[in-house]
Amino acid sequence: METDRNVLGGDLEECGLDPVTGFFRDGCCSTGPEDLGSHTVCAVMTADFLAHQASVGNDLTTPRPEYGFSGLTPGDRWCVVAARWLQAYHAGVAAPVVLAATHRRALDTIPLAVLREHAVDVPPDLSSLE
Repeated sequence: METDRNVLGGDLEECGLDPVTGFFRDGCCSTGPEDLGSHTVCAVMTADFLAHQASVGNDLTTPRPEYGFSGLTPGDRWCVVAARWLQAYHAGVAAPVVLAATHRRALDTIPLAVLREHAVDVPPDLSSLE
């Protein structure tokens, strides 16, 4: 079985476990043929990004318990649809991106140079930022 690769060419790193993200809800932005939306960009949620997504019909903040989804808040890491992230980029509200946790398939939609403009390193333990 081939290892998923990130946009930098390395092994795909975990995006987030609190909440558990990914199309397969495994914490990674892994993808496959059944992932029609390409949930491949590991983004760090911001208030502006979340508000923009809601304004275009992609509400990521409202809990959906029937899907085991508690809703996102600023600071959460989430595998977002590449086209939705690019839409936010064009609107001037792109969320920061964790490149090592962003699947290489995101490059089918977003140029690496654009992702690099919004790249951040996020420590796995956010308590170190307090």
